[in-house]
Amino acid sequence: MPYKRPAYRPPAAPRPHSHRLPRVIYWRRRSFVLLVLAVVITLGYFAATLFFALLNPSYGSSLSTRASQWGRQHGLASVVSWAAGVAYRWDLPTKGGAPPAGSFGSGAITQTFKTTVALAPPVNIVSPAKKPLPGEGVWHVAGRSTANGIPTMYEAFVRPDAVHSSDVVGVVWMDTNLLTALLYSGSQIPGGGPFPHSAPISTSRSKTLVAAFNSGFLMQNADGGYFANGKSFKRLRQGAASVVIFKNGRMTVAKWGRDVLMTNQIASVRQNLDLIVDNSKAVHGLRNSKSTKWGTGIYPNDDVWRSGLGITKSGALVYVGGPSMSLSDLANVMLRAGVEEGMELDYGLDWVQFSTFTGKPGQVIGASNGESLLLSMPGAPDRYFGSFWAHDFFAMSLRDNELRRTVTNTSTTTTPG
Repeated sequence: MPYKRPAYRPPAAPRPHSHRLPRVIYWRRRSFVLLVLAVVITLGYFAATLFFALLNPSYGSSLSTRASQWGRQHGLASVVSWAAGVAYRWDLPTKGGAPPAGSFGSGAITQTFKTTVALAPPVNIVSPAKKPLPGEGVWHVAGRSTANGIPTMYEAFVRPDAVHSSDVVGVVWMDTNLLTALLYSGSQIPGGGPFPHSAPISTSRSKTLVAAFNSGFLMQNADGGYFANGKSFKRLRQGAASVVIFKNGRMTVAKWGRDVLMTNQIASVRQNLDLIVDNSKAVHGLRNSKSTKWGTGIYPNDDVWRSGLGITKSGALVYVGGPSMSLSDLANVMLRAGVEEGMELDYGLDWVQFSTFTGKPGQVIGASNGESLLLSMPGAPDRYFGSFWAHDFFAMSLRDNELRRTVTNTSTTTTPG
């Protein structure tokens, strides 16, 4: 078969580029894909962190509080504050009515002992409500007593005002001659460290534990400093309301720079805003609805859960905590309990928490030995025994010389309520 050479075929003409889109279209598509991917990753991050925050007990007891804490940590403080204001006005405290039976405490009332060590017991509180109810304002023995059986603390319960007559706040009187104070740091507050005393309360320190209670605001909102272990973790502010603990265990409430100056005898200082009680008088401006001097998240006249700490003329400490209190209500209850210098501590249902502990002096105890000041406090005593707890707090313990029985016959006199 003869060979036939194929006919010559010229190369095909270049294909036109009309089917290709302009380069800018491709860049737009790629940018859109990257944007969607970034949004998905961001939303995934927020969703994951929110999920774990809702499971984190250190963020509070309720899911709403845990969500708000998460929001503040992720740049949503203004949104959280707005939502809190809406929630408050949607669910205002109840007006009128009467508190449940048994709201004013039970058990032994104030006692006088033959001792020169203990402070004189407190005088019953005159209720802020117009007509006091039976048992209202009467002091009852609380917490661990000394080895000699001398009470170290008393509790009393009063209504915060005549309007919210179904709500009750708790007041605790603490004998600083028999008790020693300690500031515990939390896993988040104040940050930094290490600290000599951090949550949880150890087994050895539980042997003398009498009470533990909440401290102040987050440091970024406290308008003050934090001093412990010989150094400041946030600079102390002149004029700030300060809880000062000395190396001998004494605790006081003072205006920093006026009442107390830094010395080598100070163990710790926790500041929180300004005093609300000064020289046995309510500080001017507590009812100013536009004031931001005592915090910005909740207004001074909002009736919410609040807490405070003060010092009396005799040197006793007084803690006040409970619902339906404006800032002026808190100061008023303090004054009625004999406070000379007083300050606001933390506010909010999840953060106002005072626990008393019972047990034989020198005996190891745990959260099961604790009892909240008010049954309505959602925070339980176990928060002080968990390493998860993020907030700093105060603990009151028996002094070493109160662990040994030194008298065999101690006569008591019960003061009528």
